[in-house]
Amino acid sequence: MAEIKQWHASPRRGASVTSDSGTGEVRVPLSLFRLDRHQGDLELVLARPEAEALQSSLALLTTGRPVSVAAAR
Repeated sequence: MAEIKQWHASPRRGASVTSDSGTGEVRVPLSLFRLDRHQGDLELVLARPEAEALQSSLALLTTGRPVSVAAAR
């Protein structure tokens, strides 16, 4: 289990989150690190409801307030 804790992902520098209005897919470009050494890049692909739930959870954790999904659209 300690091995897993050595990995983390960060937003990829210079890359933007994209969405597909047809499928509702949201793609978040990430860089993967192990012990702060870059291991590669990947995209986190979420369905729109998953992306909205993640956005709401992150807003609550960072600001203490939930974000209104309707207001974010």
